[in-house]
Amino acid sequence: MNWLELLLGLLIGLVVGAVIGFLPRQRRDKEITASAERDASELRRRAQQDAERTLEQAANEKERLLSSERERLKQESELAKANLEQELSLKRQTLEQEVSRLREDVERDQRFVAEARNEIKRDREKMEQLEERLNRRGEQQDARANRLDELEERLNERSETLKTREDELGLKTAQVDEQLYSVAQLSREQASEMIMQRLDQELEREKAVRIRSELDKADAEAKRKSFNIIAQAIQRSASEVSAAISVSVVPIPSDAMKGRIIGREGRNIRTFEALTGVDLIIDDTPEAVLLSSFNPIRREVAQLALTELVSDGRIHPSRIEEAVQKAQTDMQSYIREKGEEAALEAEVVGLKPGMLQLLGRMHFRTSYGQNILKHSVQVAHMTGIIAAELGLDEAMARRAGLLHDIGKSIDREIEGTHTEIGANLAKRFGEPLEVVDAIAHHHEVELSETLFPVIVQAADAISAARPGARRETLESYLKRLEALETIATSFPGVEKSYAIQAGREIRIIVQPEKVDDASAVLLARDVANRIERDMEYPGQVQVTVVRESRVVEYAR
Repeated sequence: MNWLELLLGLLIGLVVGAVIGFLPRQRRDKEITASAERDASELRRRAQQDAERTLEQAANEKERLLSSERERLKQESELAKANLEQELSLKRQTLEQEVSRLREDVERDQRFVAEARNEIKRDREKMEQLEERLNRRGEQQDARANRLDELEERLNERSETLKTREDELGLKTAQVDEQLYSVAQLSREQASEMIMQRLDQELEREKAVRIRSELDKADAEAKRKSFNIIAQAIQRSASEVSAAISVSVVPIPSDAMKGRIIGREGRNIRTFEALTGVDLIIDDTPEAVLLSSFNPIRREVAQLALTELVSDGRIHPSRIEEAVQKAQTDMQSYIREKGEEAALEAEVVGLKPGMLQLLGRMHFRTSYGQNILKHSVQVAHMTGIIAAELGLDEAMARRAGLLHDIGKSIDREIEGTHTEIGANLAKRFGEPLEVVDAIAHHHEVELSETLFPVIVQAADAISAARPGARRETLESYLKRLEALETIATSFPGVEKSYAIQAGREIRIIVQPEKVDDASAVLLARDVANRIERDMEYPGQVQVTVVRESRVVEYAR
């Protein structure tokens, strides 16, 4: 019984426990189900949001890609448009240049045709005038022949009349002689002696007059012949003086060096002349070559470079360029030394380096054949002496005298008179007012503010008036050579120009990318026409246009 009760109690306990355990589990299942539904809803919501965000990102990415593609297409279209416009611009420029060239050719041909027509017209007019003159001359010859016939008839009549009158005068002369003998009571011999005495006296006076006249003629003839002799002597020495001024002699160890200087097919000598602007003359002179140029600085640079090349022995275009550059650098130092020597000789101190450089350039400049630097040193000494006698500042006077022609060192490079250029240079380098006044007004002392321009003018005149100090032909000669180079460089495409052979040749270096072979021919003709029109010169001037293309590449 107890066992049954115990078993029943156990069963009841199990049922109760099962019922008690089932109720919470049902609630938990419901809660779990609700939570799962909430989670599922939240997952669906999140999935929907993720899907929406993904769609939005995809749309944004698609929009960005489309915008990038549109921008790329726009850039490509703009680039294509720019390239097209550039090509059109280049083609338009090419067409404009071609049209301009064709127009110039047409205008040139028209001018040539017009000149030919004018020449034919002038020739026709000359022929017509010549024909008219010939017709008039023929008429004049006919009229002259008629007049000659009339004159011949008149002369015949007059000769017969004169013969009759001579017979009558002979009779009358005999009658007058008889009357004179009877009146003077002189015989023929006495009358003849008296007449001879009078003739002797008249002849003595005539002799004295003629001797005086002949002496005057002899004096004038002697002066004329002396002038001719002096002129001939000057002409004979002119070549030597010109050679000394425009030619430098460079010694070489042997005549075999001449071939190396010329180079293969003349490339070395062409390079040397193109870089220096100096004419290199290689002739039969033993162990020497000549450098010819009107510009002394160029000639000195060429002499230094050629001496260096000869001593070194390596002569080729690249080595020539190095030697010329080194010579130009050395020339600057040499010019500075010349300026310092001149300042030391003139006892002028405190000059700035730039002023000393300009002063040294005057060593290579002449005025009427007189060296400007030596002339300036002479003027400095004389201005110092004059200032000391007048009680003025001697050092300031020497400074003004040394720098009075400083403008001539660069007057060929800058527009203006040498006094204006020199005064501006003196102001730029901080020279005293007295020096600036002397430089600016030593040719116009009435405008001066101090006494120094008057002293400099007097010393300048004394130095220039020395016998043989100046020679005007050299100045005009240099100006003519500079005018030749100026005319040549005024044309487009010209890189350099050099007047050589004493002005008988102008050598023009052109830029090969701007001037082709056909244009070079036209350029030479245009330069020659301009020289004929604008200049006066003896003989003829040869115009040589040099067009050289050089290609350089390095093997590494």
